[in-house]
Amino acid sequence: MIDNVLVVLTNCPDVGVADRIARTLVEQRLVACANRLAEVSSIFRWQGAVERAVEVPLLIKTTRELYSEVEAAIRALHPYDVPEIIAWPVTVGLPAYLRWVVEETQPPMQA
Repeated sequence: MIDNVLVVLTNCPDVGVADRIARTLVEQRLVACANRLAEVSSIFRWQGAVERAVEVPLLIKTTRELYSEVEAAIRALHPYDVPEIIAWPVTVGLPAYLRWVVEETQPPMQA
């Protein structure tokens, strides 16, 4: 179970976009949790120029199996042409938390 969990990072242009992405991903059970972090100042090269922007990071917890769907959903909801979407495997963590991530990304049980 430990090697199944990913943390995905994306940076958003504002709180509204970050909240919309986070809520959609959780509601669709693609992720167990998305943490909206405080605004950061990003400096980057884009189309040959050095740019600066204030962005809102999201830390997103999901599973390897759902990564492609998470990526597709972020791309559909994100206004950037090339949004930052990167993932790290979780190599160590509280087993109960990792189990919760996996459970919360499963389809709901039918009665």
